[in-house]
Amino acid sequence: MKVDVLLGMQWGDEGKGKLVDALTREYDVIARFQGGPNAGHTLEFNHQKHVLHTIPSGIFHSDKLNLIGNGLVIDPVIFKAEVERLSGFGMDIRKNLFISKKSHLILPTHRLLDAASEASKGTLKIGSTLKGIGPAYTDKVSREGLRIGDILDSEFLSKYQALRDQHLRKISQFNFPFDLKKAEVEWLAAIEFLRTFQFVNGEYLINEWLESGRRILAEGAQGSMLDVDFGSYPFVTSSNTVCAGACTGLGVAPGRIGNVIGIFKAYCTRVGSGPFPTELFDETGDLLRKSGAEFGSTTGRPRRCGWLDLVALRYTVMLSGVTSLIMTKADVLSGFETLRVATAYKIGGKITTEMPFDTEAPVEPIYTELPGWKEDISKLRNKENLPVNLNGYILFIEKYLGVPISIVSVSPDREATIHLK
Repeated sequence: MKVDVLLGMQWGDEGKGKLVDALTREYDVIARFQGGPNAGHTLEFNHQKHVLHTIPSGIFHSDKLNLIGNGLVIDPVIFKAEVERLSGFGMDIRKNLFISKKSHLILPTHRLLDAASEASKGTLKIGSTLKGIGPAYTDKVSREGLRIGDILDSEFLSKYQALRDQHLRKISQFNFPFDLKKAEVEWLAAIEFLRTFQFVNGEYLINEWLESGRRILAEGAQGSMLDVDFGSYPFVTSSNTVCAGACTGLGVAPGRIGNVIGIFKAYCTRVGSGPFPTELFDETGDLLRKSGAEFGSTTGRPRRCGWLDLVALRYTVMLSGVTSLIMTKADVLSGFETLRVATAYKIGGKITTEMPFDTEAPVEPIYTELPGWKEDISKLRNKENLPVNLNGYILFIEKYLGVPISIVSVSPDREATIHLK
């Protein structure tokens, strides 16, 4: 057996949570492999909206197994709140949720470091979610972090205090006001809550599952254009969001990767700072934001909106070897007489279809116009009823990217998932 991987292809918020939930019935295991509580995977069913930050999106299927891989950073307080929300719906997830001992912990002082650092940048802020994710990954790379497995150590409290005090010395250099006491009490209580879950050697467990024939889907967080190596640096996240991150974030060999499924919106959005070539600052952008309910599920921040960028999309398809695509929020484009998609960039007077190294260089998108559709497609459930111009939009994208679009999502509802191929 091989691990299939599901990735966001843009700047995040592509609808990964809903699609993982929809695809879960085809798999036995859902595994998160990177990121942290900056993720906000939204699922909507039975007229109820659920947002998951750390827990894999297969958790709503009681017969499926879920793994939090070593590539994640976990905030115990946010994790506890997430579990308690699920408990409110009568769910006991301890039997089918496993946490890798090698995943790292986010400390209260990580959040303070994040806030202090971002505040010090002034107008040069990178748009951090202030969840402490960047500082936690910094400690991981610096070989100073605390991991889930450390909770089981009798010296855990001493280890925590030593790292906390190291952070406090750094924070003092920012002249940043804070009160740690309440947050620390809450965090230590959440650590005790974490102890009630199954800590595992995730790399061994996932390979055992593969050998036993279990079907596994790796669930990515954030988007490929936020990858720390290949995204719009420095306006990126702190982990590898492309397919390669599934190998290092779960402990599976590259040869064990199977299908790579890429999810993209029918248009583009971005939260926070950073380049966005097709961003719209007019009424069209406002309409996309309103129609698509484009507000961050984790931060609540309004998302920047723009036309579909096929230059960026082809780049991320290439980086991950995507074998099939899923297009979400096609319903948001209903009513537009003409749609525009960026098929090239003009940079310094030259036309290119490559992503520039200098992400802050002035980029002028070169657009191709396509006819839109007027029909409300949010209630459609089979491909035969899709508008002709929507099919034309799909075919144009497929031809440009050289990858088939296998599914189109036409509303947030779990059932609004139309299989094309």
